[in-house]
Amino acid sequence: MKPVIFGISGATLSADERAFFRDANPLGYILFKRNCVDRGQMKALTDSLRDLSGRDDLPVLIDQEGGRVSRMQPPEWPDFPAGAAFDALYEVAPISAIEATRASAQALGMMLAEVGVTVNCAPLLDVRQADVTPAIGDRAFGGEPMRVAALGQAMLEGMRRAGVVGVVKHMPGHGRALVDSHHALPHVSADAAALDVDLEPFARLKDAPMGMTCHVVFEAWDAERPATLSPTVIGDIIRKRIGFDGLLMSDDIDMKALSGTAGEKAVGALAAGCDVVLDCWARMDEMVEIAGLLPDASPACLTRLERAMATVSGGGEAGDFAELVAKRDALLGLV
Repeated sequence: MKPVIFGISGATLSADERAFFRDANPLGYILFKRNCVDRGQMKALTDSLRDLSGRDDLPVLIDQEGGRVSRMQPPEWPDFPAGAAFDALYEVAPISAIEATRASAQALGMMLAEVGVTVNCAPLLDVRQADVTPAIGDRAFGGEPMRVAALGQAMLEGMRRAGVVGVVKHMPGHGRALVDSHHALPHVSADAAALDVDLEPFARLKDAPMGMTCHVVFEAWDAERPATLSPTVIGDIIRKRIGFDGLLMSDDIDMKALSGTAGEKAVGALAAGCDVVLDCWARMDEMVEIAGLLPDASPACLTRLERAMATVSGGGEAGDFAELVAKRDALLGLV
């Protein structure tokens, strides 16, 4: 098994993709709007991925945070609120905000599980600063670490109840970035003491099953390399200081914050300490390069993967989608 998560080009697997994926045997796949047409199509696609891999516990990922980061969209699927809505409720009623977040996440997880998605790249644990790039903005649960951790934990728990694994992101914290890492490499000049604020939510949720790095240079820790490519940030900060021992994936290596070929970036992320590389855009030449350069997944990676997927191995608990959404909306209506 190759330690990479690949994207898919369309609503169904092409013949070339099917042949390539059968040989490459990637750890998992990630879906985007281009892959999400309707319920029947998505379920057929995820079933075909599992059939191809021969793994019932194959990770099939998506970014379905709510708000503007939502790959499954109306009219086929309902909108879900972004993190800022729960942050606003927490300001006046913390317990209600936690309950609303958990109910919303369970309903969202049920929506994903229905079409065969087993991993959601959420929650954000980034502590939002006043001048943060809009790339984070209303996606975050706020600017207070305890609040971010509490709401993040509720989201993880709600999705787990639905049979979906959560991914905490963007480690060790994207909340100070002043530019969008999709387009350029952010540099954070805050000192180590100030960065303790960013680490706190991740440290409180260090037992999360999966995590994702960020493409941000933290000058206090490694002035030369972004977190995804930094053995210092991954080894000393994420693994030791935060204490995270879950499956660690890179953010999408195609983002313009990173330089080099797709294969070079993938190799660099693994060398720095990521367990698995995320490559989202289904460009066959790049996927072939990556698969040709990466070794097989390490024993540590496979152990972390098995442990993460085991957290939802029994499937989701019984729940009523409409009741969960109604509960969330009633609580959010308190603001």
